[in-house]
Amino acid sequence: MAAEAGRPDASPPPRPRRRRGPISPLVRRVLVVNLFALLILVGGIFYLTQFRERLIERRLEQLQIQADILAGAIGESATGGPEASSIDKAAARQIIGRLVGPTETRARLFDLAGNLMVDSRFLASSRAVIAENLPPLGASRSLEERFLDLVNELLDLAARRPDVAPYSEAPQQHASDYIEVVSALAGEPMTQIRRLDEDTLLLSAAVPVQRFRRVLGALMLSADTEDIEDIVRAEQITILKVFGISFAITLLLSIFLASTIARPVRKLAQAAEHVRYGLGREQTLPQIERNDEIGDLSATLKEMTEALYRQIDATEAFAADVAHELKNPLSSLRSAVESLGRTRDESVQARLLAIIAEDVRRLDRLITDISDASRLDAELTRGRMEEVDLGALVATLVDAYRSRDAGGGVTIVFAPPPAGRFRVRGLESRLGQVIANLIDNAISFCPAGATVTVTLSRKGDHIELVVEDEGPGLPADADRIFERFYSERPDQEAFGTHSGLGLSISKQIVEAHRGTIRAENRVEPDAATGESRVLGARFIVTLPRA
Repeated sequence: MAAEAGRPDASPPPRPRRRRGPISPLVRRVLVVNLFALLILVGGIFYLTQFRERLIERRLEQLQIQADILAGAIGESATGGPEASSIDKAAARQIIGRLVGPTETRARLFDLAGNLMVDSRFLASSRAVIAENLPPLGASRSLEERFLDLVNELLDLAARRPDVAPYSEAPQQHASDYIEVVSALAGEPMTQIRRLDEDTLLLSAAVPVQRFRRVLGALMLSADTEDIEDIVRAEQITILKVFGISFAITLLLSIFLASTIARPVRKLAQAAEHVRYGLGREQTLPQIERNDEIGDLSATLKEMTEALYRQIDATEAFAADVAHELKNPLSSLRSAVESLGRTRDESVQARLLAIIAEDVRRLDRLITDISDASRLDAELTRGRMEEVDLGALVATLVDAYRSRDAGGGVTIVFAPPPAGRFRVRGLESRLGQVIANLIDNAISFCPAGATVTVTLSRKGDHIELVVEDEGPGLPADADRIFERFYSERPDQEAFGTHSGLGLSISKQIVEAHRGTIRAENRVEPDAATGESRVLGARFIVTLPRA
């Protein structure tokens, strides 16, 4: 038992089939590939973060330009003349109220001492008190609101916020509270960013108020980024909505696409596993009727399984035929040996010894032919097909028969064609075996002085090889001559000279080369009787051209 297990050709144990989860790996792969495009869409959220930064930079530039314009107007109109050393507060209030009042920008004017002179927030009565609507007491937030809060928190995690100081405003404001105002009083404009809350920033720009390059005070304009945050957040929510809808559609389409591939493939795999472990022929592969590669795969696997079953049947039938054919000479051999031990007659003993020798030769011939037939499938499967000049091959074999006078008084006629005219793809040795079998078969049925004719011709995309003899022709059941161990021999031939495998092997070789072989009688009408007269047999082999 150990020696049997150690054989190099021992088959490995079957690999256990991996159990798949509820979601096919193929579905996951298709889904992941399709999600790559959606990830690019989600990347737009990060682009909006950079867009927010550019909007903030643009807002700061606008604030500084607006502050320059407003400071110039105050310097020209709210001073007492070219020699003025202070700003007229009433005139400055009027200018700031007209230019800044309609906007959301806050303006604050400081004098040279740093004291707050004008604050636009307190110029209009409508801005004296800012009221915000509060939710009712005890009211809970809706599911949509809580979901939006969660989304906003996640978006805030993805957003890059500038690390700035928080904004604080003293009850009595002074220029020293704002570094940009201090810089403006020194004659240098300056911008500053501060944080109002977690989402909103406060932008400020301070410029000096001058009269003929003489600094009379500082003007600071400030505005929050709430409108920028609203725009960016709205766009982010829009992208998320588009992503959600696209993701749902992509998910459904991916599952549908992958299922149309994975489900039939899994069905075929399960059916193949049942065929593998099945004990009978009741397990077959399903036929999936689809006009695509899955349908082609299903049909091919089904045909392959049926071919495997046919091969198994052929192997079983071959084994049974071999046992039957071997039993006949063995029975004759055993009977002759038993009779040899019971007789003293020398003539009888000589006859029995001749029978024994003939049975041994018959067994040897059977075993040789059976061994050749057994190796044929493997050789045809592993052999490398090459271009073969069929005309040169037939000419070589015919010359070999003529040179050793193997025809036994039979003339073999063949006109060698030009080189390369009849080319096929195949195994030269096996094609030569087919030709030799057909010529041997024709010679064995021909009487002395007869003729065996071999011809080659083109029939479209195929090459036709014809071997004709002048023998008695084919029997009524001519289809059986290609069966294994079937033998219909001439009366003058000794019994057991042929094993009956030659034509069967020839058919197997021809079909492996994608060709056909058939046999028919050569007939002509008899002028005397009006009936057809058999002139001999004709074997026709058709092979595709190279």
